[in-house]
Amino acid sequence: MGNKIFSASDARRLAKRRLPRMIFDFIDGSAGEERACALNVETIEALRMLPRVLINVEDRNYQKTLFEQNWNLPFGIAPMGMCDLTWPGADAMLARAARHYGIPLVLSTMSSSSIESTAERAGEHAWFQLYVGQSEEVAYHLIERAETVGYTNLILTVDVPSIGSRPREERNGFQSPFRIGPRQFLDFALHPQWSFTTLKTGMPRLANVNVPGGQQFKRNEARGLVDWDFLARLRERWPGNLIVKGVLDCEDAVRIRDAGVDAVCVSNHGGRQLDSVPAAIQMLPRIRAAVGADFPLLFDSGVRNGEGVLKALASGADFVLIGRPFLYAMAADGYPGLQQLIELFRSQIDNSLAQLGCRDIDNIDSSYMLNGLVAGTGVEPE
Repeated sequence: MGNKIFSASDARRLAKRRLPRMIFDFIDGSAGEERACALNVETIEALRMLPRVLINVEDRNYQKTLFEQNWNLPFGIAPMGMCDLTWPGADAMLARAARHYGIPLVLSTMSSSSIESTAERAGEHAWFQLYVGQSEEVAYHLIERAETVGYTNLILTVDVPSIGSRPREERNGFQSPFRIGPRQFLDFALHPQWSFTTLKTGMPRLANVNVPGGQQFKRNEARGLVDWDFLARLRERWPGNLIVKGVLDCEDAVRIRDAGVDAVCVSNHGGRQLDSVPAAIQMLPRIRAAVGADFPLLFDSGVRNGEGVLKALASGADFVLIGRPFLYAMAADGYPGLQQLIELFRSQIDNSLAQLGCRDIDNIDSSYMLNGLVAGTGVEPE
């Protein structure tokens, strides 16, 4: 069956075979001993859902409305940096998929494609994610570019005051700007398909962060400029929807809501920042209770299948963002691999709605969750 993908685990396995170790570990690795990353997935998978029976579910709806825009699926593509290292043209593949499937693509500040080219490729499906690194002036320059070409949704990521300690990257000598030494050369030589394709298209570069007159961006430089005062200034300057991503604390979420932000994304950065954090799904229902029923919440970190999407929605999210699995899929088989995985998630969501006896995804709520029976996960009864 070759590169046929039946699960996110299949995509990961194929990606590991096809990619140089250095590149695979950059995608797959996390902070410290990688317990937070594993806990994200394990906690979601351990949650149990309660089906209803004798309900006519012949016609099912899994579209979602967010920020007064209808999305064909209840999930979008999370911001991910340097995607073109996964496979040449990965950013363009993600933009193409966003337009084709009618889902949002959040372009990272650290992307391999420019703000402008992604707006052309993805149109109204393109959102922009902001890191504040060099200075506020550089940050404002980026959001002005985004506003000029029509972005209306801005995600400020706040859980990266500095790059987390990621041992796999350190062992492999991964760094940006990208440098190739003897060890990396051997690694690449042992994975000729990736290497030849990358050589033909050119080593990907960061497309947005090195502005004229600015210092060269260093990936590991501090990003701790972001504070509550900066958030207030950004809210004043950005006219569109503003989402703050990387929130785990209930008090933080309430304060962000009260600062005039339009939504919060509950996330622990996929476990890539601090290994001791709780699973993001553990904090989601608590944050929902704190901010109230009507304040928009997005979720990412640990979703690996369509049932995971529904569990996040049932735990309080209005919409879900998915990252790593799509990188695995593109590494496995380029754009066809990405299509396979998106279609698989769509099919799993549709089938799960039928199994749960739910005709409309907007009706998925905590009543579909079986509380208090998941020992050892830290998931508490409501």
